[in-house]
Amino acid sequence: MENTKISGAEAVIRCLLEEGVDLVYGYPGGAIMPVYDELYKFQDQLQHVLVRHEQGATHAAQGFARATGKVGVAIATSGPGATNLVTGIADAQIDSTPMVCITGQVGKHLLGSDAFQETDIIGISTPVTKWNYQITEAHEIPEIIAKAFFIAKSGRPGPVLIDITKNAQFDEIEFSYKKCTSIRSYNPKPTLDIEKIKEAAELINNAKKPYIVFGQGIILSEAEEQLKALVEKSGIPAAWTILGLSALPTDHPLNVGMLGMHGNYGPNLLTNECDVLIALGMRFDDRVTGNLATYAKQAKVIHFEIDPSEIDKNVKTTVAVLADVKESLTALLPFIKSNTHESWHNEFKEMYKIELEEVINEELKPKKEGISMGETIEMINKHSKGDAIIVPDVGQHQMFACRYAKFNSTKSIINSGGLGTMGFALPAAIGAKMGMPEREVVAIIGDGGFQMTIQELGTIFQTKVPVKIVVLNNEFLGMVRQWQQLFFDKRYASTEMINPNFIAIAEGYYIKAKKVTKREDLDAAVAEMMASKESYFLEVMVEKENNVFPMIPTGASVSEMRLS
Repeated sequence: MENTKISGAEAVIRCLLEEGVDLVYGYPGGAIMPVYDELYKFQDQLQHVLVRHEQGATHAAQGFARATGKVGVAIATSGPGATNLVTGIADAQIDSTPMVCITGQVGKHLLGSDAFQETDIIGISTPVTKWNYQITEAHEIPEIIAKAFFIAKSGRPGPVLIDITKNAQFDEIEFSYKKCTSIRSYNPKPTLDIEKIKEAAELINNAKKPYIVFGQGIILSEAEEQLKALVEKSGIPAAWTILGLSALPTDHPLNVGMLGMHGNYGPNLLTNECDVLIALGMRFDDRVTGNLATYAKQAKVIHFEIDPSEIDKNVKTTVAVLADVKESLTALLPFIKSNTHESWHNEFKEMYKIELEEVINEELKPKKEGISMGETIEMINKHSKGDAIIVPDVGQHQMFACRYAKFNSTKSIINSGGLGTMGFALPAAIGAKMGMPEREVVAIIGDGGFQMTIQELGTIFQTKVPVKIVVLNNEFLGMVRQWQQLFFDKRYASTEMINPNFIAIAEGYYIKAKKVTKREDLDAAVAEMMASKESYFLEVMVEKENNVFPMIPTGASVSEMRLS
């Protein structure tokens, strides 16, 4: 771009436009006001969405990023505006979501003086960002923002925070912009070692009971086709983490289900019976492994991973393939021999029959009078035909959604995984819908999590974004209550919810709303919601003490999964 003298604030906007950004989420305030003044002038090129709380800005940016694969952008002022971003930043860090957050800061001459709304957001955010930087001079803005976008998106993605003092926003610079393509000492993508590929292929080809477990790395590297080709050529059963869900269609015959604390019975138990465990773009989170002392000790472990820090962090590997997983799977495929592993698959099928009889049938076709969460998810499947983006919040309803929702294509479920942030779903669904307006987006939320970011109904009303919202109301903090029932002798300490009239609140924001209390009304209500061209709020009163099973108790082995 031709050199032109402009303010630092205008430079911020021009940098965003140079990076292809056309949508940002934020909340104005004193220290970021110069940037907002420039936003006003660029409204035809850059849409700003006014959220109702800065946390909503980060979650919306996350939803946008996860649905589109692009970098999400959030903007806030200094002090409380900046600190309100921290939960969403921490969520993005642990779930590898590319996001750039821009905060205003007091003038350079006031730094360290405890000025009005001054907070050391660099110090606060350092543990939960991939990189952060404080700009105190206007001339730094183009180079630092270019670095921010490169770091956020490259390698293992993550959040970056850029803090800009007020004087840097006002001062003028000769503006020119060059996209960042490399940074000295930062190696985002390790070089693939073909010998490691050959070692992995030999183990896989000689295995009697090989087992693939895949995570979000498949989605982040856009390796879905390579994953599908691998499982179909090798005949190896494949299970997913909750962030890997939808990378392989849920009805694919080689997709055996969900790993983890509330995952499927067979995929968890048989982890401790496979002879070769092939981990693709996943980090062996404790909710997946259970007790590490007993996790897959009989197996040779092959770990395909882009981040060297994840190798041997939790699970000792036999072969570590350090590279972008799309690149490594592409290299692996020619070395893999065709196979079916029919008898090994039958073990998963037998386990599924047990789970179907003991858990699934009762959940999807309950005999109890109350509506179950599972049958509500099943009804959404019926009317979405597996084509919707589902955005669960955190809790029992999240596990039911992950267990029972159906997906035909990738990037179809957006979870808060590692941090488990209640309140995530409503703003994240806004971001997902704005990023993918042609797809239906359904937020599935509990009555507890809904009230943590309920104010974002105002953002839906103002923007007219047609998000579908389903609140599964059991009048409890359901997951905590389940633990209290099972492990604390039903001492329901501070988990019963006395809720407001959610329908009246939704209607107060001019959102069409309906409440379902009887099973016979559920089908028609979900059909009406899915057919709506506008936002829609559906409250479903579900069984109060419905538990999500199977379950691996904390600290237990995956082989100790219980069905009830």
